[in-house]
This record gives sequence, structure tokens and C-alpha cells, in this order.
Amino acid sequence: MAKRDYYETLDVPRGADEAELKKAYRRLAMKFHPDRNPGDATAEDSFKEAKEAYEVLSNPQLRSAYDQHGHAGVEAATRGGPGGGFSGADVFGDIFGEVFGDIFGGGSRRSGRQAYRGADLRYELELDLEQAVFGHKTTIEIATLADCEDCAGSGAAKGSSPKTCEACNGAGQVRMNQGIFTVQQTCPRCRGAGSTIDKPCPTCHGQGRQRQARTLEIAIPAGVDTGDRLRRPGEGEAGRNGGPAGDLYIEVAVREHAIFRRDGADLSCEVPVPFTVAALGGELKVPTLTGSAALKIPSETQSGRVFRLRDKGVRPVRGGATGDLYCRVVVETPVSLTREQKDLLKAFEASLKKDEQRHNPREHTWRAGVRSFLDKIGL
Repeated sequence: MAKRDYYETLDVPRGADEAELKKAYRRLAMKFHPDRNPGDATAEDSFKEAKEAYEVLSNPQLRSAYDQHGHAGVEAATRGGPGGGFSGADVFGDIFGEVFGDIFGGGSRRSGRQAYRGADLRYELELDLEQAVFGHKTTIEIATLADCEDCAGSGAAKGSSPKTCEACNGAGQVRMNQGIFTVQQTCPRCRGAGSTIDKPCPTCHGQGRQRQARTLEIAIPAGVDTGDRLRRPGEGEAGRNGGPAGDLYIEVAVREHAIFRRDGADLSCEVPVPFTVAALGGELKVPTLTGSAALKIPSETQSGRVFRLRDKGVRPVRGGATGDLYCRVVVETPVSLTREQKDLLKAFEASLKKDEQRHNPREHTWRAGVRSFLDKIGL
């Protein structure tokens, strides 16, 4: 089967620099690493393919040979042909230790049994607006990989313990001679653990970890909003071989509210105002998150007018001034009128028509604009 182009494998341009190569490799390694995809042969092949591409392109001599002659150039260079003269151990040894020491929290390839950091977990927590504004304490249940209680994370059955791997003497890495080159790679017997288990723990089957449901108490600070993320260090999945646990990230999502809409620190709502109050003026009680407040409606208030109630909004979680509450007036037209009420309104309407421009200035201006437009287009 023909090998893929190395640049295509890493999804980088041919002129990519070292930083771009490393970033692309980290992304693929995190996605396809065998520890994250146990038993997935396709992921393992993708991981090996990405590793090979990075090892070649991150080495100036091998990359030059590849750019000029493709895969054949790399094979010639690693056999000591044109473009050779460098140590294969530099190519195949240091890269793995450098990159995966950062990613998985393990020690270097010389430090013996490698420890791996546990994976981070994500949990989406839905809150009511009031809970987000004033803070909230709750409990959540998460499914995670935790240290096996029966073997205390060792992976070995009770009464036994892991033994130092005889193939690598506990280093987790082995060196293989290929002609004049020495290639260092993960020990095939212990798979980098540095130890082997003769009697696996029957509970976790030698993995040292098992999936468990955990209940956590969470304190949500006041003022959070949708998109805010809370971090709980060490509450993620357990690490391997004594590695540190990952973190838990709680992402907040605030439910829609029946009355209020939130925009940062400010709140807004619509306030239905009776026709008579809008015309004559008056005072209404409007809701806030801390109770009710008086809203004065001046006479001749039109639908759509917005009133601001200061400091009736939200105090942001990161500090700062408390926001305001904006009340948008919606003038309500009376419905289900009796015959008497309709007659009264008709009489009222007739009285307005005696001085229509004065009582309905916006309607008068609008009609004048319509007439001007129709005259302009010849209608």
C-alpha cells in the first residue's frame, strides 16, 4: 500500500515551520493515541502514520531528502546514503519523549515507568436565570475512570504486584540496532509502562482503572452566564501509572426565562400597558429579580418606549457595576368590548377627528409621507 504524502498526513502546507508541524502532530496524537483508543486498530495506524510524518518533516536532513525525492529519498537517507550522516536516535527518540511528555504528563523516556495524566472531562450544567444571577449549590453525577479500589490502581490482583519488565528493564523504551543506526521505540512487551502484570486484577482486568459514577457538590458563583466555564482541578479521569488526574470543566447554560432576557449585566422585559394608562399616565408595578418596583408611565406614552430601572439587573461574576433593567412598553388594545364600550370609543374617535393632526401627529405625518411617495411614482 502506497504511503500518503507526509504533508497531507499532518494537514500542513509544504512550507510549514517547526511550530506548525508540532501543533499539527500534537492534535493528531491527542486524537489517535492508543491510550485514548484502546483496541482501535484504525486509530493506532493513524497514530503511527502521523508519528512517522512528524519524525521525518521535523528533521531538516530528512525533510530535504523527502522534498527532493519523496519517500525513496527518506529511505536512502536513513540507510546512510546522500543526505545522511546523522543519528537515527535523534530522529526517533527525542521527539516522542518531548511531545508526549507534554501531552500526557509522563516523564521522559529515560525516567523509567511512564506516568500518564488522566483525560479532562466536560459537563454541561443548565441553570435557571435566578440560579445563575444569585449563585446556586447543586450536586452532579459524572461517569469517569477512577483508580480501581480493589488494586489501588496497580492493575495487579490482590497479593501480587507489577513486575519490572524484563525486556526494557523498567525503562518503557527499547533500543533496536538497524545497521549503523540505533532506533528507540516503545517497549512492545509492556507498551511503555515499564512493568508487566502476571496476575491481572479481576475487577479492572489489569487496567488499574474502572468506570465509576461519582456525585460531586458544585457551588456556582453568582453572576455566571451562558458560556462561562468552571474548572475543578483533579476531578477528571484518573491518570495511569500514578499520573495525575485530569480536570473537570463545568460549562454553564442558562435556560430561557418566561419574563426576562439577559444581555451581559442588563436585563430587559416587555410591560403590557393598558390603553388608558398610556394615554392618561399612571403607575404600574413591574417585576424584578428581587421583587416588584414602581414604574411611572407619563401621559401620551407610545408603544415601544423603553424605561430604565437602574441597578435592577445582574452583578457580573467577574465584578463590576450591577446592570439595569430595561422595560419596553407594549400598549395593549382593549378586547372583548361590550356594545356600550364600542359606542363610547366611536364617540371618542369622532371627537379626535375634529383636530386629527393635533391628537395623532405620527399618523398625520405618515399619511403625508405616503401621499408624497405615491405622487412621486405617478400613482
